[in-house]
Amino acid sequence: MIIGVAQAMSVVGVEGHPVRIEAAILSGLPSFTIVGLPDTAVSESRERLRAAFAASGITFPSARLTVNLSPADTPKTGTGFDLGIAVAILGAMGGRSSESGTYLLGELGLDGSVRRVRGVLPAALAAHREQAQRMIVPWGSGGEAELAHVPATEVWHLSQLAVAAGVTCSGIPKEPVPYSESQAATESLPDLCDVRGQVEARRALEVAAAGGHHLLMTGAPGIGKSMLACRLPGILPALSTDEAVEVAAIASVTGDFTGRISHVPPIAAPHHTASAVALVGGGSVPRPGAASRAHRGVLFLDELPEFSTHALQALRQPMESGRVEIHRARATVSFPASFQLIGAANPCRCGRYLDGPGKCTCSVRERRDYFRRIGGPLLDRFDLNVVLHRPSRAALAMAGEPEPSARVAERVLRARERQRRRLAGTPWTRNAQVPGTWLRRHVDVPQAVVRDLDRALAQGEVTMRAVDKVFRLAWTIADLAGHDSPDQGDFHQAFTYRLRGGFYGAA
Repeated sequence: MIIGVAQAMSVVGVEGHPVRIEAAILSGLPSFTIVGLPDTAVSESRERLRAAFAASGITFPSARLTVNLSPADTPKTGTGFDLGIAVAILGAMGGRSSESGTYLLGELGLDGSVRRVRGVLPAALAAHREQAQRMIVPWGSGGEAELAHVPATEVWHLSQLAVAAGVTCSGIPKEPVPYSESQAATESLPDLCDVRGQVEARRALEVAAAGGHHLLMTGAPGIGKSMLACRLPGILPALSTDEAVEVAAIASVTGDFTGRISHVPPIAAPHHTASAVALVGGGSVPRPGAASRAHRGVLFLDELPEFSTHALQALRQPMESGRVEIHRARATVSFPASFQLIGAANPCRCGRYLDGPGKCTCSVRERRDYFRRIGGPLLDRFDLNVVLHRPSRAALAMAGEPEPSARVAERVLRARERQRRRLAGTPWTRNAQVPGTWLRRHVDVPQAVVRDLDRALAQGEVTMRAVDKVFRLAWTIADLAGHDSPDQGDFHQAFTYRLRGGFYGAA
C-alpha cells in the first residue's frame, strides 16, 4: 500500500496551523472518505476532486480511497484543502508526494483550475514559522503570500491541477513575485482642515490620538462628529511593516484584502443595525467582526445609542483585553481586536436638545432612556467625553484657517515618542494601556487635584476606573505639551473631559 502525503494549512481565526494530509488506496468497494474533523466544505471536496481529475485527464481511483487530515483535533474549514488532497491522492496512485516542507493551498474548480481562497496571508505566515521551503498557492495569490516577507520560503503559483499531475513539485513553474515597498498602498486621506470650527472637539481628537484613548462625541445631527472621526486615522502614527501585515492578514481572512498592504491605521464603521456577531465576530465558523477589522486602528460607531444593547455590551471585553474570544464546541478561537473606539451620538432621539430652549421635542425621561441604552459600564470605558455645539457665524469668521492633519500628526507623533521612551521596558507603548497602579506610583499628584478627585468620588461623579483614566489623560496632555510629568493644569483638563460624562448619566 502506498500512502500519498501532502501538507496544507488550516486557518483557525486568523492563525494558520499545519495540517498533514494522507491518502491511501485500499482494496474494497469504490468509496471516498475524508476523516480528521472536516467541515461541510471540506467533505464536499470529494465531488470537486472527481470532476477536476476528469477535466484534467486523470483517472480517479476506482477503489476504496481514504484521506486523513491530521492532527484530528484541529478544525478544518473551507475549500483551501482541495489542492493538498489532490496531490496526496496523486502520490497514492504511484506518483510522487509533495516534498517535505512544501505547503499547498487552493480550491479546485470542476474544470481542474486552482482557484483563490481566503486566508492565504495568515497561512503563509504560519508556513514561514514552520520553516517551510516553499508554498504553492493559486495563480494570482502569490503577491499576498509574499507579503509575509520571509526570503527563505519560496512562493509558487499554480493555475491547473494538470500541472501538479504532470511534474514533480520541484518542477512546478513559478512566477517570481518579490516583496517590495511598491506593494504598499498609497492613500489620500480626508484632512482636518476640512472641519471648520469645533476647536474643542479637534483638541479632544488630538488627545485621543496621542494617547490611544477612547472618545465619545455628542452633538446635533450634521455638526461634524462623523467628519472628525473619519479624520482620526490621518493623524495617527503610521503602522510599522509588521503591524501592517498583521492588519492585512485579518483582511485576508474576512475577504477584504485588496492585494496591497497599507501603513495607514484601518477604520471600521459598522451600521447601527449590526448584530453582536457583526461587531465582535462569531458564527458557526467563527469569522472576525468589525472590532478585529479595526485592529491597530479605529472602530467608529455612529449613532451609538441606536445599536442594540447586546451588541454594545459585547465590546466591553475586547476594549479591556484587546482580543475577542469565541467559544465553540469544537474549538476556542481568538481574534486580535486592539482598537480605538470612537463613538458619536445625538443628544436625544430628535437630536435638537443642544440647539436651544424649546427646540427639543423629547421628554426628560426619553432623553435619559436614550443614553441608558448604551449602558453605564460602556460609557465608563470612554476616556474622553466631548459635547459639540453649533458654532455661530461670527465664531467661524474669527476662527481663521483650520490646522491641517499633517501638523497635528507631528504633535501626536512627538507625544507617542515621549510615551515610548517613558514606558521602555514595560509591556505598554501608549498611555491608554497603562494600569492605574503604575501611573499613581510614577507621578506626584498635586494636593488640589487629590481634593477634587476625593470630592468627585464621594459624590459619585466618577468611579475608580474613571480616576485611572484621569491619570492616563493627564499624562497624554502633558506629553503633548512637552512636560516631564503632569501638572495641575494637565490634571484639570483631564478631569474636565471625564466630568462631562455626567451629561450621559455616567462619569
